[in-house]
Amino acid sequence: MAVLVKAFGDKPWKDDELLECAMVVPETSDTATFTFRAPSGAYFDYKPGQFITLDLPVPGGNVQRTYTISSSPSRPLSISVTVKAQFDSIGTRWMLDHLRPGMKIKGYGPSGIFTFVKHEAPKYLMISAGSGITPMMSMTTWAWDSGEMPDIVFVHAAKTPSEIIFRQRLEGMADRVPGLQLRFTVEESDPFRTWHGYRGRLNQIMLGLMAPDYLEREVFCCGPEPFMQAVRDMLIALGFDMNHYHQESFGAPVKNESEAPVLDDVVLDDAVGAQITFAASGITAKCAETDTVLAVAKANGLNIPSGCTFGLCGTCKIKKTSGEVHMVHNGGITDEDIEEGYILACCSHPMGSVSVEV
Repeated sequence: MAVLVKAFGDKPWKDDELLECAMVVPETSDTATFTFRAPSGAYFDYKPGQFITLDLPVPGGNVQRTYTISSSPSRPLSISVTVKAQFDSIGTRWMLDHLRPGMKIKGYGPSGIFTFVKHEAPKYLMISAGSGITPMMSMTTWAWDSGEMPDIVFVHAAKTPSEIIFRQRLEGMADRVPGLQLRFTVEESDPFRTWHGYRGRLNQIMLGLMAPDYLEREVFCCGPEPFMQAVRDMLIALGFDMNHYHQESFGAPVKNESEAPVLDDVVLDDAVGAQITFAASGITAKCAETDTVLAVAKANGLNIPSGCTFGLCGTCKIKKTSGEVHMVHNGGITDEDIEEGYILACCSHPMGSVSVEV
């Protein structure tokens, strides 16, 4: 490696040097990987999972956009970002439409604290959605290139199979080593193509099937904020030690520890009291916030029809008329139902005083 780096320059890239676009590789219909090299031949030194900020000359004035690096520092002659256009994209849209090999742009960094290098563990669980897959690709490539593949369960959620970024590359690695286990879930299959993987949004039951030993793994998560919130709620409900959970938002990557947001998640406590009023039955019952609405109803002789008791089937859907509950479900209720005040009794925990139409 030392000889190879020396042949292309013996100094690391500094952000006072422009980046030259060397290659553009389409990944999906609205996603592409842009690979940059340093004109001086400098090599790139960073940690897998970190990000870089690009200064993009869009019409109307330059904008700065932050992208997680999808390449690995184990391959230091270039650096890559994989970008996915959103409906309101400006900088990313410009890159997809105009950035071509030979063009030079300004870059800043790399930086960031999201990396498994700082959290060595025998087992990892990587969970991502959409373009949140990019830091996971960087870390997995680093692990592959290390020559000693750790135990990684790689969970990724996408809208369709054709939108799974890096699918072929990941499958190529997983085909050759037992330590990399791929677990993809999609919302819907592609037309005229069978899909044999998981289908539906990631939930507790699915996670237990994907990684039965999840309690023993160091977890890294990246994706849209609602997705990461759902993952955190899921893990907390399953009793996971959140000291071993790490996340990075592709919307606002964190540069250093002082900028890391405080995750104010709901953690239920059986020492905290609550109260549920079953309005139609005229019964008010005291309970702990760790109790479910369904369990309290049954304890007081009330019958709420139920099925799976995992928040999957939706049989126990009831109307909440007042108060707040903490509900971690597995897809048995729609967002529209929740907006109208419905809850699933089997996985809803009362927060203070709650009234339901039962």
